[in-house]
Amino acid sequence: MTENTVSNAVATRDTGPGAMVEAYRADLATVMPSHVKPDTFVRLAVGVLRRDRNLAQAAANNPAALMGALMDAAQLGLTPGTEQFYLVPRRANGRTEIQGIRGYQGEIELIYRAGAVSSVIVEVVREADVFRYAPGRDERPHHEIDWDVADRGPLRLVYAYAVMKDGATSKVVVLNRQQVMDAKAMSSGSDSKYSPWQKHEEAMWMKTAAHRLTKWVPTSAEYMREQLRAHAEVAAELRPTPTAPAPQPAGLTDTDEGPIEAEFIDDEEA
Repeated sequence: MTENTVSNAVATRDTGPGAMVEAYRADLATVMPSHVKPDTFVRLAVGVLRRDRNLAQAAANNPAALMGALMDAAQLGLTPGTEQFYLVPRRANGRTEIQGIRGYQGEIELIYRAGAVSSVIVEVVREADVFRYAPGRDERPHHEIDWDVADRGPLRLVYAYAVMKDGATSKVVVLNRQQVMDAKAMSSGSDSKYSPWQKHEEAMWMKTAAHRLTKWVPTSAEYMREQLRAHAEVAAELRPTPTAPAPQPAGLTDTDEGPIEAEFIDDEEA
């Protein structure tokens, strides 16, 4: 799907980016995981464009960028225009265009989908909170929140970990403000007024920690690859190995009379 192809698709349809998304429903469906319904995905994407005038204008400015973002969301099986996968305008080449950004719920969804964890915990720590965690001593962080406090103060830490299916705790990721700000500085368009870093700061802190956690726990794609590899190895081990025919006793020939040894054949091998 080239930029010219997408631009021509927009030009030949009379309702702009929303109609283009509808037109490319089949292309999006081909890259989606089986659990995602193409009709629902397209309906949500079109709804986001219709609700946000700035987003619709950015999509019209560069249709290829819009479809690129939607293709990324479709391949991951994440819902566009939500905290799973943000669609935001960004400034590029003197105009706004669509940028797709994976959100913290998207990171968590990919971890859950792998099937290796029973729960994922991602939380921010504010100034008024009590937080303790010593690696090597504590299995999990101790985090106390006074819910009666009117203002818990500014963000100071964020942490994430997973509880595996066998009850074990994954590596605990803890990031301070400077580490989060370093990640923000590396994010394209984070200073834009449209960026989720500006509009959903707490969620982006959580996304940063959740993304770091994916280095220590299986995510959907890599976990499925490991499962397929494991199944292939088991199948290879169970596959019967060919055996050489047993030698005939000395002195017997094909024409000799004597007892005939019968060989039983497994139906599954036949």
